[in-house]
Amino acid sequence: MQNKLTIISRSSEPFVDRSEAGKLLAEALLKWKQPKPVILGIPRGGLIVAKEAARHLKADLDIVLTRKLSAPGNPELAIGSMTEEGHIFINHELAAQTGADARYLKGESERQRLEIDRRRQMYRKVKPKINLSHRVVIIVDDGVATGATVKAALWSARQEKPRQLIAAFPVGPETSLMELTHTADEVVCLRVPSNLEGVGQFYIHFQQLTDQEVMDALCQRTTSDSEKRVEGSWQSR
Repeated sequence: MQNKLTIISRSSEPFVDRSEAGKLLAEALLKWKQPKPVILGIPRGGLIVAKEAARHLKADLDIVLTRKLSAPGNPELAIGSMTEEGHIFINHELAAQTGADARYLKGESERQRLEIDRRRQMYRKVKPKINLSHRVVIIVDDGVATGATVKAALWSARQEKPRQLIAAFPVGPETSLMELTHTADEVVCLRVPSNLEGVGQFYIHFQQLTDQEVMDALCQRTTSDSEKRVEGSWQSR
């Protein structure tokens, strides 16, 4: 099947917050509601969008642990990324332009590997990893800029042989979204403005999240799912 990009609008209107973005994103993902999908949130902010989308779609929720490799002196510019399993993606042309030599890349990769290990030790205690094999998998972030982190997340999920692999975002630039169609089966974005300098400019409330807030979000979703399973078992008796 040919890869597709679905753009809902070209609006530059900001979202109130990540929860609103997740609710609106769920409406754009309704065609994947059955069979029950797995929605993977990219932490930290992407998990809040994913949690809200999963709630509306009654989907399974999990977290995907990828980290971008930042350019020298510019932590917001991704020159590559690393997956939870430690696989590394590098945009060598961009790395050369920013002065990221082999020594820098080695050091940056090690820093991000340590951060992934730290997060995995925390997050996987409250949310064991879901098996993605033969599932419809939707990877969600609160926005996409260069797409390096998302590309790593997609590549990582693809190794588990999902039935279908979707990437979905509230906001992003068309060039990055088109690039992601080479990795995802389909890409969905609510708003693709003509000028996007940063994801945060498209949210009225865009506070940074803590690890504890991420774990709380995972626990709340896990508890809710457990209660539904218990209730369903009781009613079936």
